[in-house]
Amino acid sequence: IVNVDSVVVAHLPKMEPYVEAMKENISDALSIKKENVNIKATTTEGLGFTGRREGIAAHAIVSLFKEG
Repeated sequence: IVNVDSVVVAHLPKMEPYVEAMKENISDALSIKKENVNIKATTTEGLGFTGRREGIAAHAIVSLFKEG
């Protein structure tokens, strides 16, 4: 794994206080540098189940490198 780029979609709770801890946990779990983990937060402006505050969604893209 080269890097991880992710988006958390939620109205509540605010993600900012948790972003650094999430980066550390993900980097530890994947054995990559914390600098190679990116986490962003957004809302859906009241649309869908996240907008109705019925849940949280997450999207992630991972870049891989094959040795050899």
